[in-house]
Amino acid sequence: FQIFPEVQKLYSARARQLRKIMDAKYARNAAWEAANPEKAALLKEWFSGKAPRVDWSKVEQKADDSTRSASAAVLSQLAQQVPNMICASADLSNSDKTDGFLKHTKNMVKGDFSGAFFQAGVSEFTMACCCMGMALHGGVIPACGTFFVFSDYMKPAVRLAALMGLPVKYVWTHDAFRVGEDGPTHQPVEHEAQIRLMEHLKNHHGENSMLVLRPADAIETNIAWKLALENRTTPTALILSRQNIKTLPAPGTTRQDAAAMAARGAYTVTESDGSPDVILVASGSEVATLVEAASLLMADGIKTRIVSAPSEGLFRLQNEQYRQSVITPDIPVFCLTAGLPVTMLGFAGSRGKIWGLESFGFSAAYGVLDQKLGFTGGNIAGEVKKFLGR
Repeated sequence: FQIFPEVQKLYSARARQLRKIMDAKYARNAAWEAANPEKAALLKEWFSGKAPRVDWSKVEQKADDSTRSASAAVLSQLAQQVPNMICASADLSNSDKTDGFLKHTKNMVKGDFSGAFFQAGVSEFTMACCCMGMALHGGVIPACGTFFVFSDYMKPAVRLAALMGLPVKYVWTHDAFRVGEDGPTHQPVEHEAQIRLMEHLKNHHGENSMLVLRPADAIETNIAWKLALENRTTPTALILSRQNIKTLPAPGTTRQDAAAMAARGAYTVTESDGSPDVILVASGSEVATLVEAASLLMADGIKTRIVSAPSEGLFRLQNEQYRQSVITPDIPVFCLTAGLPVTMLGFAGSRGKIWGLESFGFSAAYGVLDQKLGFTGGNIAGEVKKFLGR
C-alpha cells in the first residue's frame, strides 16, 4: 500500500492526540484505584473471567419440586452472593421463576441502574441481544429467562453468542408438552433437539459451542446452575420443568453426592444387582418416569440401570471407560424423551429404542397429557418389555 505523506502526517498527529487522551484516562483510573483499593480489586476480579464464589450450602431445595422453582431457589442466593450478576426476563419473571432473583434486588429503570433485574418486556430477541452486549462488555454475568418455546425468537442471538464464546445463561422453563392448558402453541417438542445441535457444533476454539443442561430434579438443578456459572467460555442453556418432579432415589449415598455426577453429562442413578437387562436413559422429568417404570419391570424380573443424562455434549467429552460404564456396549438401551425421539439418538445409537413425542402437543392438564400420550411408568414399562421381546 502507498501511504500519502499528508495522510501519514494526519494519522501521526491523531495518534499523538489519542495518546494524550488515553494517558489522562489511565491517570484518572490509577487515582481512582489508589483511592478505592477494595472496589478496584473487586472490579479486577469481575473482569478476570473467573467464576464467582458461591456458598452452595445456603441454597435450600424442597423435595419433589419443579426444576423452575429449584432454579428460583438458586437465583435467590445468586442475587445475594454475586453482586455483578444481572438477570432479565421477557415479561414472565413470575412464571419462569427468575423472580427468585428479583426478590433480592429491584428493576432497572430509566435514570436508576442501581437494580440488577432487567424487565425486557415481550421482546425475547431484544433481551437476548442485550445480554450478549453485557457479556461482550465484560464485568457482569448476564442471565435471561422465558418459556422454552419462545427460544425460537432468540435463536439468531443464541447462535451469535455461541459463535463468539459469550457466557450468557439462558433460563428456559416450561420445557415440554406438560405446559398443559396453554396448548400446543406453548409446548416445545422439537426445541430440545434443535438447541442440542449446538452441543455438536464446535466454536473456533474447538469446544462444544454451547452447554445444554436439562436437570432431572431440584438437587440436580443446583449442579446445573453451578456448571453454568463455572462455564465462562460458552453460553449455557438451562431447560427446566413447569410441573413438580419427584426427587430421584440415591441408594447408598446422598442425593446431593449422586447428583454431582451430572457434571459428567450422564450418570447412573440406580443400578441392578448384577448386569442389567436394559439401560433406561432420560433427562429432565422423564427420569422420574423411568424410576416408576423400573419398579414395575423389577417385579417382572427385568433388571434395569437408570441413567440421568442432562447433557449429551458433556457426556461425549468423558473418557471411553466412563462412557462405557454408563452406556455399556451390548446391553439394550431404551431412551425416553418428551421431545422428538432424535433428541436421544446420541445415547440410543442405531440399535436402541427411543420413546418420544412425534407430534405437536394438546391442550389439557399435564397429568391428562401424560396418560393420553403414554408418558406413565406403566406404559413405559410395557414399551420396554416390547423392546426386549418379553
